[in-house]
Amino acid sequence: MEEGMNQNGMRSETGFTTFLDEMKWRGFFEQCSDEDALYDLLSAETVTGYIGFDPTADSLHVGSLLPIMGLVHLQRHGHRPIAIVGGATAMVGDPTGRTELRRMLTLEKIEENLLGIKGQLGHYLRFGDGLQDGLMLNNADWLKDFGYLEFLREFGHHFSVNQMLARDSVKSRMEHGLSFIEFNYMLLQAFDFMVLNRDHGCKLQMGGSDQWGNICSGIDLARRVNRQEVFGLTFPLMMTAAGTKMGKSAGGAVWLAAERTSVHDFYQYWINVDDRDVARFLRLYTLLPPESIEKLESLTGADIREAKRVLAHEVTAMLHGDAAATEAAEAAQALFGGGGGGDAEGIPGSERPLADFDGDGVTLIDTLVDSGLLGSKGEARRMIRQKAVRINGEVIVDEMRSLTADDISDGRIALQVGKKRHHHLIITGAG
Repeated sequence: MEEGMNQNGMRSETGFTTFLDEMKWRGFFEQCSDEDALYDLLSAETVTGYIGFDPTADSLHVGSLLPIMGLVHLQRHGHRPIAIVGGATAMVGDPTGRTELRRMLTLEKIEENLLGIKGQLGHYLRFGDGLQDGLMLNNADWLKDFGYLEFLREFGHHFSVNQMLARDSVKSRMEHGLSFIEFNYMLLQAFDFMVLNRDHGCKLQMGGSDQWGNICSGIDLARRVNRQEVFGLTFPLMMTAAGTKMGKSAGGAVWLAAERTSVHDFYQYWINVDDRDVARFLRLYTLLPPESIEKLESLTGADIREAKRVLAHEVTAMLHGDAAATEAAEAAQALFGGGGGGDAEGIPGSERPLADFDGDGVTLIDTLVDSGLLGSKGEARRMIRQKAVRINGEVIVDEMRSLTADDISDGRIALQVGKKRHHHLIITGAG
């Protein structure tokens, strides 16, 4: 194979020889139904693969970025992605990973949600009529008019109840009670894979590791009905180093829609990730080449802030555009890093001598009260517990936190309470 070419004879965008090689290097690869056979298939032809997204809201959130990036990489390697927006399955509710029944949505609300999600996916995937152009489909198109008796007659005998009960997604819900409507979700998702294989030549379904049972049911149904060999590939379930779900912040979910989560807050979410997550997130959520990522991964101590800035810019630019990402970075620098920019001129400030920050420094709680940001030490403690206090843009959770010389950036320390209250400590005598 000519250097720089991918498995389809196309000029590679990625620096990796195969799609699976990149999935493994970046940390997407969790489980595969038949890795050797899938590797051969991906090397021999353009493969169509899909991931489903449930329209439970009019926007996806950061938790959906991992599967979105999986489709992005599939397309970058010359294959064809299909994004299924589950207009029909949203009426049923996926029990996977849940301990209670999902709220049922009206048809009107589902249609409203579909429009928002379709627009967001277009920021990441190239849709069109070409061989490697993506498709965006709604499973309501083939499910909503399918009669229940007709479905049972044609496909019910292909499913084993014993196998369905053994799936982790079902077993976990059985402990709390599983409704019959939810039990049917596995059948509907399997039917989606069979239809996509039959009508669009789809041979690969991807998803989170909690979807493994549903994916295996689809593989079995496609084999039985279409006589086709199809494959499944799962990604690890994403948790932060602190043990929280991706996309959760002190203010709730971090949405992809700017109307729900502003570009500034979206950028700040990434700039504030745990130091332990930066290297992993650079691989998973950016398209930076390996050499750039490995260079950033080598940074330690305070230099990790530079890696965070790159991460925040790359992820924000992919969704909102480079100009919006740059503007968010400049605003953050003005608010939290000084920078001398005009945007910081209207922020209240007070002067403190550098000597105050020697040794153990000054307590954060006292400083929040002295600066006028909060009215009492009790209120300061309560706001810290609520994760509403930031130092230089970083959320603070330690009530005993002190401000030291290490917190000084460009001659100041930026304090923030909530979204709108800011105060800069201007450090006199700082070099």
